[in-house]
Amino acid sequence: MIKMEENLPPGFRFHPTDEELITYYLTRKVSDFGFTSRAITVVDLNKCEPWDLPAKASMGEKEWYFFNLRDRKYPTGLRTNRATEAGYWKTTGKDKEIFRAGILVGMKKTLVFYKGRAPKGEKSNWVMHEYRLENKHSFKPTKEEWVVCRVFQKSSSAAKKATADAMLAALSRIS
Repeated sequence: MIKMEENLPPGFRFHPTDEELITYYLTRKVSDFGFTSRAITVVDLNKCEPWDLPAKASMGEKEWYFFNLRDRKYPTGLRTNRATEAGYWKTTGKDKEIFRAGILVGMKKTLVFYKGRAPKGEKSNWVMHEYRLENKHSFKPTKEEWVVCRVFQKSSSAAKKATADAMLAALSRIS
């Protein structure tokens, strides 16, 4: 598969804001059945391990974007199934509200991937930001709920500490 970046000018980076992901990409995906995005691929995140996702993305070096149809844990329930074969995505913190011109347009949920099964899973450095529309009433009600996800690897605290130590050492040599 040819990556989309190969056809773009040098220096181009796909780095949409939270608001752009919701108002441009997700709103169009939900409202227009024919909408496709060259930058965001449709993937079933329950059938993919996070380390396999970069190869499935149409672009991205350090973060990758996907449309995903949320999978319900139970046919009549509201709980979302976020398990894969190797582990599960666990929510962290509180959902963040996303506004456009003072109007609530969507929500952002942060999830971390754990290897194994709950509650004894091992935390990994894979992180996902899941964006969903808040104004669902403006579209036809359906059991299917599209979300757009940004997936990336969080740098380890050891790497951050090494970088900070190197910067401090360089600064002390300068002064």
